[in-house]
Amino acid sequence: MPRRNRYQHDLDCAVASATGEDLATIRRLGFSSIDLTDDDFDPEPNLLPPQFIDWDEFDLSRKDPVVCQSVSAIRRVA
Repeated sequence: MPRRNRYQHDLDCAVASATGEDLATIRRLGFSSIDLTDDDFDPEPNLLPPQFIDWDEFDLSRKDPVVCQSVSAIRRVA
């Protein structure tokens, strides 16, 4: 048995022993080891855009003023 397959088999057997599940279930779930020194490791990357709103940027893109003022009020200030 190649080294990688032997290592995976040993890992599957250890997980099955620790959890009490049968080996077929553990193989189906797909356990694997990870390299903890890999900073970019993410087994399930989130490809969605960030879920937040930059309200300052949003306000700059608005075409309507936040507070409506009459033309006469604007002329008095200017």
